[in-house]
Amino acid sequence: MKLFKTTGILLASALLAVACGQKSETVETTEAQDVAEATGKTVSVNTSESAVSWTGFKPAGKHFGTIPVTGGEISIEGEAITSGTFTFDITGLKIDDIEEGSESYGKLQGHLHSADFFDVANYPSATFEVTAVEPFTAGSTIEDKEEFETEFTPNTLSEQMVENPTHWISGNLTMRGTTKNIKFPAAVSIQDGAISAKAGFNIDRTDWGLSYNDESSAVDKAKDKFIYNTVNVGFEIKAN
Repeated sequence: MKLFKTTGILLASALLAVACGQKSETVETTEAQDVAEATGKTVSVNTSESAVSWTGFKPAGKHFGTIPVTGGEISIEGEAITSGTFTFDITGLKIDDIEEGSESYGKLQGHLHSADFFDVANYPSATFEVTAVEPFTAGSTIEDKEEFETEFTPNTLSEQMVENPTHWISGNLTMRGTTKNIKFPAAVSIQDGAISAKAGFNIDRTDWGLSYNDESSAVDKAKDKFIYNTVNVGFEIKAN
C-alpha cells in the first residue's frame, strides 16, 4: 500500500443519536477547512458495499443502525488520492436493534427524523468532503473526554477505532445545515485499482445541532433523563 498525499482521501460521517469514571474520546472538531482539489482520475464509490454505522447511548440503553452511502467520488493521481466527496441519505437511516415495521421502530425513526434530531424535512442528506490526509503514527492521540459512567457509557476510542490505522483523515462533515471539520484515524489501502477505507471513532452530536436531551443540561444525571452527546460512528468505503 502506498502513502497518500497530504491532500486526499476518503470519508466518513455520521450521526446520532460528566463525573469521573470511564473515558471516551471524540474526534478533533474545528471549523470548516478548504476542500482538497480534485486532480487525476476520478472513480465512483461502490454504494452497495459502503455504509456508515452509528450507535447512540443513554443511561438506560442504546440504539444502533446504519445510514446508506448514496454517492461519492474519489480522485486519484498516480498512486495518491487527491480528493473525495461523499453523500449520505439521512432519510434512509436504519435502526438495527428494533424490528423494522414495528410500532417502536416507527416511533424512534420518526423521532430521529424530526427537528429534535436530524430534521430530515429540511436536511435530508449529509456530506463529507476530504480536506487532508496524514500518516498515522504510534504517538498519535485524540483528546479524552470524561463520561458520566453508567451501564451504557459510550465506547472508548480504543474500543471503537480500527486495530491498525494507517492515516489521519480530515474532512468537512455537513449535517443538519452545519459544517464542521473532523479528523479521525482510518485504515486505508489501494490494491490493483481497488480503494478501501475503514474507520471507527466518536463524535459529539451537539456540534451539529443534535441537542435533544443534551447531557450537559441534565440537572440530575441520576434520573437518567439525558442522552449521551458522544455517538460511536463507523464506516467502510469501497471504490474501484
